[in-house]
Amino acid sequence: MTLPAVGLFGGTFDPFHHAHLRMARAFRDEIGLERLLLVPAGEPYHRAPPEPASAWDRLAMTRLAVRDEPAMEADDREIRRDAPSYTVDTLAELRGEIGPRTPLWFLIGGDSLANLPGWKDWERLFRLANLAVALRPGFHPDTLPPEVARHWHERQVADFSNQRASGTIRPLRLPPVDLSATRIREAISRGEDVSALVPAPVLRYIGEHRLYR
Repeated sequence: MTLPAVGLFGGTFDPFHHAHLRMARAFRDEIGLERLLLVPAGEPYHRAPPEPASAWDRLAMTRLAVRDEPAMEADDREIRRDAPSYTVDTLAELRGEIGPRTPLWFLIGGDSLANLPGWKDWERLFRLANLAVALRPGFHPDTLPPEVARHWHERQVADFSNQRASGTIRPLRLPPVDLSATRIREAISRGEDVSALVPAPVLRYIGEHRLYR
């Protein structure tokens, strides 16, 4: 029996833009996810406060961006958490909700993969989820720290249909998009047109709430 897969895509989403949406669609479609949770970070421990938009504004923008996308939903669990947000805690909470057998996929960037040894309980991630790694051009596993490279070689699978609940790694290859939330915030602060960079409902929300001014 094929079990429905669940995916988790986390980020600050400040604001949620077209590159985020493109990556979420590729993640959903390549794996065949039944549910994809987009989780705006509450209090990212690795970023200096204050955030340019509030956590609740970032959640609202994410909800607007994916409200018409099949299988996608914005999730507020990290914003509701009254403590710094760690990926391992979020995955453990979600694993408790979906049970031990459901395939759970966590989307991570190639640059973040290289920095995994600095994450809280990073090796526990493989007991909780599979990793879909979004690779940028120029990525090479030889550049990974030895402890991460070992997992990369030992856990990699050829496709997303392995039905393992956790413990595997699969590259998710996407053509590069030169787009960053920082650049969008700066453009908005200068009064520039960013309508080609963010979904229309998100742009309306930014204007109505005068964000990034």
